[in-house]
Amino acid sequence: MPARKRAARASRPKPRVALRYTVDASVFVNAFNPHEDGHAASLQILSAIQKRGDPVIVPTLIVPEISAAVARATDDSAGAVRYALATIALPHLTLVSLTAAVARQASDLAAAHRLRGADAVYLAVARRYGTTIVSRDEEQRSRGGAVVGCRTPEEALRVLDA
Repeated sequence: MPARKRAARASRPKPRVALRYTVDASVFVNAFNPHEDGHAASLQILSAIQKRGDPVIVPTLIVPEISAAVARATDDSAGAVRYALATIALPHLTLVSLTAAVARQASDLAAAHRLRGADAVYLAVARRYGTTIVSRDEEQRSRGGAVVGCRTPEEALRVLDA
């Protein structure tokens, strides 16, 4: 092959691979509160995912989890609900209902990996849809990591930067 054709091929940008995520409520809540450790990275990974247009697939459970955590932290019930509803209205975010099949899978995962119920629901969704979990919850990441890829926001950012 002539050198000129090889050089032209080498300079082409690599096609971007779309990644798929299940982002735990802990990341959305952390991104909301600028006083929490890790806030900047949580906000940055959410922004990067949205900018790239990567799919985010989460259980409907995320709605009450976000509103509960934000209301407890701010003492603003109406603001907490607004933030939760704005979160699920984000482009590229898909909500998965807790059907009997998803509940059974979550139950099996909870028992097998000694997970809290909510963590098992996120894990079941991630397993079913082939996504990577992004979470601030160390227990969810360490125990769920036996089933699917699990990362902190900082780790997920490093993958995007690679």
